[in-house]
Amino acid sequence: MICKTLLVHLDDSTHSAARTEFALDLARRYDAHLIGLYVVCPDMTRPFFLQDEGAWIAMHDARRDANLKTAQERFLAAAAQAGLSSVEWRAPEGSAVDVTVLHARHADLLVLGQHDPEDPSSYISRHFVEDVVMSSGRPAIVLPYAGTVHTFAQSVLIAWDGSRESARALADALPVIKHAKFVTVVTVETGPTHGEPAGIDVAAWLERHNIQAGFATAPRVSGVSAGSLLLNMLTDRHIDLVVMGAYGHARVQERLLGGMTRTMLQSMTVPVLMSH
Repeated sequence: MICKTLLVHLDDSTHSAARTEFALDLARRYDAHLIGLYVVCPDMTRPFFLQDEGAWIAMHDARRDANLKTAQERFLAAAAQAGLSSVEWRAPEGSAVDVTVLHARHADLLVLGQHDPEDPSSYISRHFVEDVVMSSGRPAIVLPYAGTVHTFAQSVLIAWDGSRESARALADALPVIKHAKFVTVVTVETGPTHGEPAGIDVAAWLERHNIQAGFATAPRVSGVSAGSLLLNMLTDRHIDLVVMGAYGHARVQERLLGGMTRTMLQSMTVPVLMSH
């Protein structure tokens, strides 16, 4: 994958500015075109009692238009301040997931944000990030809502389970991790492997791409999900990027892994590069 077109999701949340700054930095790094895609939750919830429904709708539309204008001005101002001229603003109408997926398919890499339960403006739709990742056919870097991203892709953990999804994510991540100082391929013990390729084989494949990687096996702990095991490793290894496959809600693999996709999206503390 060559990153020449990046797409960052923008909304009215307090975290939109951080995503913009992160995406601008990536665009400079890859000399890429950056698309700012403004998509928010189409909240049209009306109060139970309205004396003038027309006035309420007009007020709602005015607030929506003002928010859109503010978001556009902030995005373009941040791009100008960063010295990035190849930027584009888009604010399509329609279903939040559908329009995001459509525009995402014309980009190489997406920048999305974890849902913040304390910020109502960060809610777009249920399972928004998962649906976009699994329907767009594009890799996405999901930023955590808590904390600040001080470093990125310097110490990388690759969650490897031998699945199609993890293979896709690792291939998509190559341009992002090629300058990492530390890369570790981590597998979670699930039982006898019967000679299947494991972490050491992935590390050898990465070495042929000029990426030096170590490998480790996390022992399975009864009652602890694979996602929780990986989360516990992030601080110990000073990880600043996780690379992993994304699994659907109803897939058998998702249940066997203990809902690793869901666990990471709910509890991530560092950026996660996901691909389906």
